[in-house]
Amino acid sequence: MADMTDINQVGEQLGINLDVNKYWDLAIQYGAEYGLKIVGALIIFYVGKAVAKGLRDLTEKALTLQKVEATLIHFARSTVYYALMAVVLLAAIGNLGIQTTSFMAILGAAGLAVGLALKDTLANIGSAVIILVFRPFKVGDYVNAGGAEGTVDKISLFTTTISPVDNRLIIVPNSAITAGNITNFSTKAVRRVDHTVGIGYDEDIKKAKEIMYGVIANSSLTLSDPEPLVAVKELADSSVNFTVRAWVNSADYWPAYFEIIEEIKYALDEAGITIPFPQMDVHMDKGE
Repeated sequence: MADMTDINQVGEQLGINLDVNKYWDLAIQYGAEYGLKIVGALIIFYVGKAVAKGLRDLTEKALTLQKVEATLIHFARSTVYYALMAVVLLAAIGNLGIQTTSFMAILGAAGLAVGLALKDTLANIGSAVIILVFRPFKVGDYVNAGGAEGTVDKISLFTTTISPVDNRLIIVPNSAITAGNITNFSTKAVRRVDHTVGIGYDEDIKKAKEIMYGVIANSSLTLSDPEPLVAVKELADSSVNFTVRAWVNSADYWPAYFEIIEEIKYALDEAGITIPFPQMDVHMDKGE
């Protein structure tokens, strides 16, 4: 205490109140009052952070085991972690004796403002969750969705990238996809190829049917089960139209589609069966 007495004497000589005992007592008082709260807040923060990381990793493992899309896994793990960390921070602040009600009100107001400003963006995120959870299609599928048709290259939180057969890239907002019909051509293992073929009224219908059945049977891309079909569809103005249906593996759809119609044309030409086409006769009168 001799040192503190000397400090007080120096203070008196300088005309300054240096009551060290008083400030020392205040330091001990505030240290006892807030020290434990600070330590408690730090413990809450670090323990809560460890728990948040653990639950984040647990969420990732659970979704991975369920074979959920990687995009949704990343979104879910980030959402879980940051939501838990927000709760941890509020708990740590509250342990210091600071009222968190005002913070929650501010966060709520800010969240509402951000939500209204980013409603379209949030709609795309919500649509991405729907796509990734219910899986109407996946990367690599051939689809018609959101006004675009092609192979799905990428599914992100905001958009889906579709590549048509001409190798372009079409970026479609996810909300546009879930707002309309989705046609997935890759879901089923087999698909049906449909063609309409017309022959002249003077031609032999039975012979034409046999030829078209033969084309389907001789193709390496067509399947015998389900059975193909060749049947008269309609008696049109200038032709007898046949419906030609053949089943193929989904991966062989387009090669089979073009091969069948081409081989039918060759086979009918070889058999001398005509395929009608529009014609125009022009008569010219010579003036005298």
